[in-house]
Amino acid sequence: MITSPLVITPDNRPRPLDVFGTAVTVLGFASQMGEYGITYQEGPEGSGPPPHSHDWDEAFFVLSGEVRFLCGEQTQVCPAGTLVHIPKHTTHGFAYCAGGGSMLEFTSRESKSAEMFTDIDAEIDSEHPDIQKALEVLARYGLKVSLP
Repeated sequence: MITSPLVITPDNRPRPLDVFGTAVTVLGFASQMGEYGITYQEGPEGSGPPPHSHDWDEAFFVLSGEVRFLCGEQTQVCPAGTLVHIPKHTTHGFAYCAGGGSMLEFTSRESKSAEMFTDIDAEIDSEHPDIQKALEVLARYGLKVSLP
């Protein structure tokens, strides 16, 4: 666990991971930070995860563009400046609207999302994803995808 101040500047930021077409920069693994994890996410129009649920809380802060969030049974378009909190086990998903956008994601201490994003980047070709393999990687981290 990190026990001293951490400063990440644009010059020393880790490279973005390719997570199904969304650029995800891990700024802090929950296992390192102790209480929460944090990522910076940027995606083109239409990109984002399908409806899913997992065993950790997360919150998103929209930095640019608009993002359409599904939370439970509700869908809402969220402009820059919007905070969305999603309790664990809640089915949710999102898609970037016209022009794409960016967000910060904060996850609770139980999260292994940064490790999951790292494995997706390493194991899945985002241009030609093997869906079965992708579902296996997601399941490894307790993520349950809601398929139609």
